Amino acid sequence: WIDAGTRFEPASINGAAHFLEHLIFKGTGKRTQKGLEMEIENLGAHLNAYTSREQTVYFARSLKADVPAVTELLSDLLLNSKLDEGAIDRERSTILREMQEVNGIPEEVLFDYLHESAYQGTALGKTILGPEQNIRSLKRADLQSYIDTHYKPHRMVLVGAGDIDHAELVALGEKHFGGMAADPDARGAIDLCAKDPAFLTGSQVQIRNDDMNACHYALAFETCGWAHPDAVAFMVMQSMHGAWDRASGLGDVTSNRMASAVASTKEGVRYQAFNTSYTDTGLFGVSGVLTPGEDLDDIVHEVMYAMIEPCFNVHTELLDNAKRALKSSLLSSLD
Repeated sequence: WIDAGTRFEPASINGAAHFLEHLIFKGTGKRTQKGLEMEIENLGAHLNAYTSREQTVYFARSLKADVPAVTELLSDLLLNSKLDEGAIDRERSTILREMQEVNGIPEEVLFDYLHESAYQGTALGKTILGPEQNIRSLKRADLQSYIDTHYKPHRMVLVGAGDIDHAELVALGEKHFGGMAADPDARGAIDLCAKDPAFLTGSQVQIRNDDMNACHYALAFETCGWAHPDAVAFMVMQSMHGAWDRASGLGDVTSNRMASAVASTKEGVRYQAFNTSYTDTGLFGVSGVLTPGEDLDDIVHEVMYAMIEPCFNVHTELLDNAKRALKSSLLSSLD
């Protein structure tokens, strides 16, 4: 895990973190791309990565006996990537195709609009992929500079989960990452966020597209950071509001007030509560899909009412149900 995501990119290289996620697997000083792929296949392992607004994660899944091999491999990728000029140029088209695919998914576009609106003028308002012009213009020097600035030992965490011996993983970390030079200016993500804080600007954005046969919406409030004591309360609230889909057949039989309210309308298709946390802020709300009709304002009213009701009236039985559902979800995610 690396504390380096979209939030820490200057606007001129917005998209660099995600670009590196693709490029890091294209070969190192001692491994070609083909050799890397064959090595992972021979181990029967899985290697992947993802980028968010505050983190970049490179991870591998393997058998316990192969943990030393994949740990060495991860260190080679992160510390010795070639960043080949030819690979950079080839990867541009791949990322542009990915952007085209993402732009065709209404839910993805919706949350980019939400961040752009809610955090306008701040670093969290930028998209993860970055603008098209940046993807076309990023240079090797830009990517290397991003690595040199943010891929520092005090901003990296080596994590093991499952059938892994802790002492063995510590020894592997020291062996393969211990040679990284300490940064004399060891500012972490918390320091960088304090220097350039994100703050919510109340706003409303409506984009009309008559070629679409559904209305996609998101309503959100600003919340606290992930380390704040209230973060768990928002997790419980998300569980309390839950999700609903007309295809599920649930409606009046559910005790979820928001679900039953949306189900009682003919326009409601589905909704889902979300709780997104960052270092110093967060977004809590509901996103959903409606079919065009005359009662859209009524549905929004019902959703808003259900969202703010816990501020004044919390039903003990529903709260207990939400806690149990959250515990079940957290435990099942450990598998």
